[in-house]
Amino acid sequence: MTTPVLVVTGFLGAGKTTFINSVLEMAQGRRIAAIVNDFGAINIDAELIVGRTDTVVGLKNGCICCSLQGDLLRTLRLVLTREPAPETIVIEASGVADPTGITQALMDPILWKSARQDAVVCVVDATDLRSNPARMNDDLWRAQLAAASIIVISKTVGESDEARALAARLSPSGIPPVFDLGRETVPPEVLFGGGHPSSPFVATAPSGPIDTGRFVTVEWQVPGPVSLQGLHAVIEEFAPALVRAKGILRFREKPGQHFLLQMVGRRVILEPAPDLSGDCRLVLIGETGRLDTVEVRDRLDGI
Repeated sequence: MTTPVLVVTGFLGAGKTTFINSVLEMAQGRRIAAIVNDFGAINIDAELIVGRTDTVVGLKNGCICCSLQGDLLRTLRLVLTREPAPETIVIEASGVADPTGITQALMDPILWKSARQDAVVCVVDATDLRSNPARMNDDLWRAQLAAASIIVISKTVGESDEARALAARLSPSGIPPVFDLGRETVPPEVLFGGGHPSSPFVATAPSGPIDTGRFVTVEWQVPGPVSLQGLHAVIEEFAPALVRAKGILRFREKPGQHFLLQMVGRRVILEPAPDLSGDCRLVLIGETGRLDTVEVRDRLDGI
């Protein structure tokens, strides 16, 4: 299985490092490699650090932090050779960089066999939007927002509702999920695809609320292959209400093959997977009040 890569982008001072620190703190035992660019380093609390070399910092929860000295591919390959291997890689893009360069680098055909982009989180500073309305016309700022599959609004005291609506309206990617860091955290289920990556698929909790009821899950499992066209229709129909989807599937149109489905925001990847035994299984995470779990399950049962 490939290692998922989470890219964190946002303008200078937006709060990317603070957000990444929160991701590391809620890692729940997951081994996370955090790669930052040469404009700075992650500001990890000193008590979390247990060892340091010239390029790598080891953390109690298994995380590592590397300096990205201008060579993303080289750094990624270095990280991927570590033992034990990371289960997730987080890349902090420079505040003055268009994250498109990172996403293009992650398309490297050799690297793609071992690591590939999973999601792009854009951190938006609410106070910056209020004090500097011209930011909305900044090409770089808009490019960072355009790349996002998840948007998080930081520094939201007194202005979170306006910033949330503004970021969602300006995003050209179909209004991805928006999180207000002043009121909530981004659940691990959303960031990490609904399960711990040590196994190809994790679906243990019953359908129900996630993160104080904002989200619901639908877990679906059938013993035989399903219709690829039917699944595509279901995903397309419910995509506006979905935040995440992940599953291992077999299709009647592709006998003898297994496929991995990954969806975050509006980005969907369906790719060949190792020959895994077991049923077709799928987890969908959606917003409460928008995703009708009964209807979704009925539609899935019909494919």
